[in-house]
Amino acid sequence: MNARFPAARPRRLRRTPALRRLVAETRPRPEELILPMFVKEGLGEPNPVESMPGVVQHTRDSVRKAAQEAAEAGVGALMLFGIPQYKDERGSAADDPGGVLQRTLRDLESDVGDAIVVMSDLCLDEFTSHGHCGLLTPTGEVDNDATLERYASVAVAQASAGAQVVAPSGMMDGQVAAIRAALDGAGYTQVPILSYAAKYASAFYGPFREAAEGAPSFGDRTGYQQDPANASEALREVALDVAEGADMVMVKPGLAYLDILAEVARSCPVPVSAYQVSGEYAMVEAAAQKGWLDRERVVLETITSLRRAGAAQILTYWAVEAARLLR
Repeated sequence: MNARFPAARPRRLRRTPALRRLVAETRPRPEELILPMFVKEGLGEPNPVESMPGVVQHTRDSVRKAAQEAAEAGVGALMLFGIPQYKDERGSAADDPGGVLQRTLRDLESDVGDAIVVMSDLCLDEFTSHGHCGLLTPTGEVDNDATLERYASVAVAQASAGAQVVAPSGMMDGQVAAIRAALDGAGYTQVPILSYAAKYASAFYGPFREAAEGAPSFGDRTGYQQDPANASEALREVALDVAEGADMVMVKPGLAYLDILAEVARSCPVPVSAYQVSGEYAMVEAAAQKGWLDRERVVLETITSLRRAGAAQILTYWAVEAARLLR
């Protein structure tokens, strides 16, 4: 039987910073952080994202400098999003060897590929003129199976350009199997897949759509992203992706889905990531600008909460700053 007060005084171990550090149960590390980065074709200088203070759309040159800074800070990985100058219904720029994403992947793999993991988001929403994550049927619905062929082609293009991990985010049924088969068939058997396996149709993505310029021109993504009301569905999605060959899986968003993250982490046999999304970032930055909270403490507290819930890796726009704070 446990001792009772006054013999039991848990506050003894909270009395000093040194004691708290000594007994801390959860310790996020810089190498567990992944920095999302946006690179836009045709920019002459970095373009600030108004809804995400401190985040920019990079030029091809500025993204190289930012990647180097992330590597020097000890960040574990980069997640690259490309924004082409020209878009069409098929998202042709997504697998163009000369496209903005492929050119940047080659740059970063050459510059920092030995020091930091270079990942690429694999989807079509930033590349299509309609802003949806796949090809459309004549009636305007996303065509799941036709989209898989495009994802397979994009995966090979990204791997060929130097992506060390590809990360399909479109929530198409069968996407992991299609991408794995394409990569293996092209000789890229060593390239892992980080699947956005449990990606919810969330309102927290709003600022991201400004950053990535990928908002749907009509409708929304509730037909292929998950319903926020569902939990067991996430476990099914994760199990399907692992069975298809996913090497890592992701829960997105993070803070509003800590219960999902914890359940997935308990049951999943591969590493589980969480994405601290744009809306989470923007809320903290806006409140901090008003002086309503201690910004640095909240940054570290939210990252710690994701780690405590089971995230082995955390995608966060604060990755560089948090890495420096943690070190």
